[in-house]
Amino acid sequence: MIWPGMGDPYKRKKTIRYLLITAGIAVAVGLGSSTIQGVLNVDNPLKVCIDDRDTQYKITASLELIVDGLKADIPANIGIVDGCTHSVYTLTNDGTIYAEWEEEYPFEIGHFLWTWTTYHEGGFPMKDMDQSKSKIFVDGVESSKFIGTPLENGKHYRAEFTSRDYDSSKDTDFMPPDL
Repeated sequence: MIWPGMGDPYKRKKTIRYLLITAGIAVAVGLGSSTIQGVLNVDNPLKVCIDDRDTQYKITASLELIVDGLKADIPANIGIVDGCTHSVYTLTNDGTIYAEWEEEYPFEIGHFLWTWTTYHEGGFPMKDMDQSKSKIFVDGVESSKFIGTPLENGKHYRAEFTSRDYDSSKDTDFMPPDL
């Protein structure tokens, strides 16, 4: 089979030249985009390592995670990858979240979930959750900002998520109550 533009030697040269120019442009755009993003994210607290920075703003909060009515574990070392500690991280699996930066920064519970998804194998399956049925509580009071709820020092957060595939009918017992 002869591919279009490959039969005639003149057309073949022209087609190959076009493909090479297109590939060159694609590589240049990719490298340029990566370079620009690298320059713009130098001071983005959610994307850089804090190991070699003087982090004076520090927050510690606790998070209890409930998924489909069951308590879920929050793994240790979220936000710590290959010797790089990101600004929102955990050290242990007890639900304690740490957030650090050079100056005051409006960290949110969603930043922690994003860090978990981005920098931890397996991540938190936020895309699998039904956000209309999920809630965030701060010290027992429901937050209207959901994952945009600010992280505040010393506060206790309770995140209740319901997955899209969760069948709530199995939680209902149709047997008569014990007499």
